Amino acid sequence: MNIDTSLPLTSVDENSSTGPILLLTQLSRLVSRRSTPELLGQTLKELATLSFLRDYEETTQQALTEGLCIDANYCVLLLNDLEAADLVERRRDPADRRRHIVSMTAEGRAALQRAEAAQQTLEDVILGALDDEERSSLAHLLRKAIDGQGAASASAHRELASS
Repeated sequence: MNIDTSLPLTSVDENSSTGPILLLTQLSRLVSRRSTPELLGQTLKELATLSFLRDYEETTQQALTEGLCIDANYCVLLLNDLEAADLVERRRDPADRRRHIVSMTAEGRAALQRAEAAQQTLEDVILGALDDEERSSLAHLLRKAIDGQGAASASAHRELASS
């Protein structure tokens, strides 16, 4: 695995006015630039899709779109590529023929394992300054923020519906 380390990690002053959102954006860009298809064997969005499918086994295309926070049309294009590579399969939902159920194939599981191993190597490079407890805390806080958005979104939808 050849990880591109030519992109510098600049030191951030702890007293800087740069808030967590800007820091997350900077870290996200760094991860995106270094998570090349050559390293992962797939794009970062394909990795995210396969990871979601591993966690939810079978899901609707709409739930996948919402879970990945992507546009429905982009989700179709992404699934077309993954299906053509035999990494996922779509089939009509027998309970509602308008919906598609998406699941990962055995080839998809193998591709996900390879990509996650490469991503772990990259994570070790990018988060190398953090110890195991700090990485765990970071992951916990990020999940909490993301989960909070789902709850906030559901609350906003309920509020709009009752108006």
